[in-house]
Amino acid sequence: MECLSASATWRVPGWLIQETWYEHVAQVLTRILEEYTPDAADIFETLSSDVKREKLAWPLQSLRDEPPCPVGLEQAKVHCRLFSKQEEDVESAEDLPPLPETTELPLPNLLEIANYFEQAGVMLDKNEALRIMMALKELTQHHPVEHCRFWGKIFGTNSNYLVAEVEMTDWDEERELGTSDIYAEAMMEMTKKDGIAEENGKEEADEEDKNDELPKSKYKAPLPIPKEPYQTGANKYLYFVCSEPGQPWKLLPLVRPSDIVSARLIKKLFTGQLNAPVQSFPPFSGSEMYLLRAQIARISAATQVSPLGFYQFEEEEEDEEDEEEEQNEIVENPDFEEPKVGEMVDSLSTWVHHTRYILPQGRCSWWNPLNQDDMSEEEEEKEDEDEEDLSNHPQPQVALPLLTPLTEDAELNGHSPWTLQATSSLLPQFALAVVKSNLWPGAYTFSNGRMKKSCC
Repeated sequence: MECLSASATWRVPGWLIQETWYEHVAQVLTRILEEYTPDAADIFETLSSDVKREKLAWPLQSLRDEPPCPVGLEQAKVHCRLFSKQEEDVESAEDLPPLPETTELPLPNLLEIANYFEQAGVMLDKNEALRIMMALKELTQHHPVEHCRFWGKIFGTNSNYLVAEVEMTDWDEERELGTSDIYAEAMMEMTKKDGIAEENGKEEADEEDKNDELPKSKYKAPLPIPKEPYQTGANKYLYFVCSEPGQPWKLLPLVRPSDIVSARLIKKLFTGQLNAPVQSFPPFSGSEMYLLRAQIARISAATQVSPLGFYQFEEEEEDEEDEEEEQNEIVENPDFEEPKVGEMVDSLSTWVHHTRYILPQGRCSWWNPLNQDDMSEEEEEKEDEDEEDLSNHPQPQVALPLLTPLTEDAELNGHSPWTLQATSSLLPQFALAVVKSNLWPGAYTFSNGRMKKSCC
């Protein structure tokens, strides 16, 4: 019985290594024979411990990978930088004298505006509004911004765009963006091509053997329409974008008329990446950066409205001809009488456009492709001969003047392009008048008679 008990004990597997004493001693003896250990009797316990340790070693395949950093943590790290006060900012703030109360800051009070938009049904989270306001503050500190406004938020498939509308002083496009005028470059290329064509024509005329030549095409591609300079037309303001508050702001280029014309013909979702290619039909010449800028110009021209009488034309002593040609400068009316909210939501005639209309050409001001300064001598002679025939001359495109009521807007599939409503019918004395665009969903404008704000 004792032999059986000892044999049974010898065959019982261990709890940790899950093998019997017999198997363990066999592995130790195998180790001694393989390594030819001369003093095996003295280090038997050490060899036994090594074999056990190898059995208890945790396999690397069962170890879990380090969990990735959550997206919220990365965003929180970016947001923390907005609320950390730098030592340089503190020192510069202490050196500056206090601003007078009448000084208008370039940064708007976005928290107050978000509160009004919340009443209008446009929910902008207060935490997000605070972060956007801090990001706008950072923008005004790094650029010579004269006026800054939160234009709106555009959603994308991968990330979103936060858009800031600014006015800057001493801004140069070629210095800031490294771009040049496409119209001037096209003129230089056409001049070079004409010179080369003339030289080739002279050489061919000198050759007597070439009598039977095929007729050559005299077609010339039309010149690209030049874009409007900064602070005029569709490029009246500059626009910065970023995906999250705290990320660096990126300046969008000035809008080109060709981009606006192409953007009217396509429907495309934004990806949230400025350098992403735009695959569409008709094809769009440029990355998503240019498409975004073109859509911002279209939305701004169609949805920026104000109560009737809030703006008036600027009075300047100019020639009557200049006033008739373009009367596009408007200023706030100091004698503006605050209308009641009920009056502002009764009719669209109480609201007007205060942003210039974009012509089908892609500009706010008409550009004549038959400009005398851009014509060659031969073209001028031909035009003098065909002065009576004006059928081939392009007709100037005329837009609606500024401060045109919303009643002049075209209908949208038989429906009004605008919706008027008051925020409260139970407390009309505290209500706001809200104008919502049905052509561009997401564009809202509110007014309480004393102030008006818009958001896209």
